[in-house]
Amino acid sequence: MQLKNYLMMLPLLWLMSCGETEKKETENTAEEPQAEAYVKTVPEWSKNATVYEVNLRQYSTEGTFKAFQKDLQRIKDLGIDILWFMPIHPIGEKNRKGSQGSYYSVKDYKAVHPEYGTIGDFKALVEEAHRLGMHVIIDWVANHSAFDNVWVQQGHTDWYTPDSAGNLQPPIGTDWWDVADLNFENKEMRAAMIDALKFWLQECDIDGYRCDVADWVPTDFWNEARAELDKVKPVFMLAEAENPEHHQKAFDMSYGWEFHFVMNEIAEGKKSVKDIRNYLDNKSAQFDKDAYRLHFTSNHDENSWKGTVKERLGDATKTFAVLAATMEGAPLIYNGQEGGLDKRLEFFEKDPIEWKDWSMTEFYKPLLALNKSNPALWNGKYGGDLNILSPQSDTLGFAFSRTKGENEVFCIFNFSGESRTVAYDNKNLKGSYTELYGRENLNSESSSTEIEARGYRVYHK
Repeated sequence: MQLKNYLMMLPLLWLMSCGETEKKETENTAEEPQAEAYVKTVPEWSKNATVYEVNLRQYSTEGTFKAFQKDLQRIKDLGIDILWFMPIHPIGEKNRKGSQGSYYSVKDYKAVHPEYGTIGDFKALVEEAHRLGMHVIIDWVANHSAFDNVWVQQGHTDWYTPDSAGNLQPPIGTDWWDVADLNFENKEMRAAMIDALKFWLQECDIDGYRCDVADWVPTDFWNEARAELDKVKPVFMLAEAENPEHHQKAFDMSYGWEFHFVMNEIAEGKKSVKDIRNYLDNKSAQFDKDAYRLHFTSNHDENSWKGTVKERLGDATKTFAVLAATMEGAPLIYNGQEGGLDKRLEFFEKDPIEWKDWSMTEFYKPLLALNKSNPALWNGKYGGDLNILSPQSDTLGFAFSRTKGENEVFCIFNFSGESRTVAYDNKNLKGSYTELYGRENLNSESSSTEIEARGYRVYHK
């Protein structure tokens, strides 16, 4: 081809080339399969689940997996479905707090604390829990690790957030000087964290995780982790957070922190029923119907740092336990509550529970059984609609019903310090209702009930 003709044809050749390239790109795009968007599947068994938190170090004098396993049948009979174990990993020694250290200062994400037993002991515990129809989740500390974590020993200091001098540092703004902040901008660290999460599913067949300070870890990491974990087996994920965004892809259940604080302050006389209404209208309303919430009167943080249930709730301890187990979501029992735990357990030392008042077991059994058996009290979309029946003018009396088809639970509370009559709207109440604790049954024609100071009534049908 002559140079002149070639130069004249260049624009045409260029256009043909572009068209060919566009065609190839279109063909290649069409040939590549589109990745399906991950959709979270909430485990069916969690729809009416109750949760029991295990502080293994303090649970018994032995503080071992084997010692705890002996009580599995008793805990099953209490009405528990999910066993949540506080971190079971080896505890860091560098910068350790107290003589025993914090459970949340993880030295090795793929090992168990030798004082608790062996990984074989834990496998046996999980297997027995499964045989009894319970499920097991373990605490996961993704935001930070011990300063002497194996990752540091392996030279992965770039997996952590450095201070101005390039050294490892605690999470900024905390006094957690026994743990080093992890850097979630590092993709290698993320991959190693997800690999460690998978390890416990594959090695011990656990059923999911309770994720510590979940709001301090990027949501996109939790989303990625959940999708990867579900490839191993369907998991249940509980966030120690109160963030509606978490429920979109990563978590099934989140903490009802705000409602817990409302209950504490009603007991102190600082808040009233008006604040329960505000909570339902505002915070609770932010969550979708299928978002499970966790409600409690105690947990390891509250017990050790804020006080026992008797310190915080006084003679209304049972009243608020009933409220937490019936209003919405799933109830949590912190180990020892069913046995009269009445002391703040040391956090960094060995301090076994004093099991003494088993009358609380007889209180919890019918309450948890009702929560499990009556669909009106089930979790998220599986549960019933909540209707407040007490007049807005009553700031110390509270009545509500939860209804799911023919199933109904009707609760009345007196938060005042003296006996009083609690009025309620009875227009949607029909027939007769059985009182859970053997008190006088209720006829739907009644529109008020006399209740003792700090008292409660639980009617169901």
